[in-house]
Amino acid sequence: MGNLKSVAGRPGPCKRHTAGVNTPQRSGKQQARDDLLAYAFRALAGRALTAAELRTRLLRRTDDEALAEEVLARVQELGYQSDAVVARAEGTRRGVGGLRVRQTLRRRGVTEGLIEETLAARDAAEEQAAAVALLARRWSSFTRKRDPRASAYAYLARRGFSGAVIWAALDEVAHPEGEPNSAHLNSAHLNGDGNAE
Repeated sequence: MGNLKSVAGRPGPCKRHTAGVNTPQRSGKQQARDDLLAYAFRALAGRALTAAELRTRLLRRTDDEALAEEVLARVQELGYQSDAVVARAEGTRRGVGGLRVRQTLRRRGVTEGLIEETLAARDAAEEQAAAVALLARRWSSFTRKRDPRASAYAYLARRGFSGAVIWAALDEVAHPEGEPNSAHLNSAHLNGDGNAE
């Protein structure tokens, strides 16, 4: 527990946040709250969770919905859970398109408003460049397929890139007849200093 970091970068919770002194005077409800709060901190230590994900986990531990909401509110108040932080991390993932980001955040229970904010903050030029780089690195394997362009399109679509981004990437990487664009293929194997990786 001592290594737990909050989403705000603060140190992990001290004992007064997770439990009180175990005395006969403590009520059963207080004990249940402390136990559930300690569980919440353990869950958040494993990975960043959305409010929906943490709520689901808490409700597996208790039938008291009010208690689960109280614990959720407490960890948010302390800065250990934030949907905005989770969304920002998903939004900056490398090698995936905006459609994948939207799908992932919806699945994780993030609100539509926050999803739209996250997607609006993405750099369209960076997403296009990522699609081109992915395609260039794998183009040689696609050329061995019966329909290289169709295979390449399916690959990028599975990674959440939109049709417009995929077609633009195909136009940059491949010639119309399906042959690779050597300039982009060469750049895909160079690092930022122009040296082969």
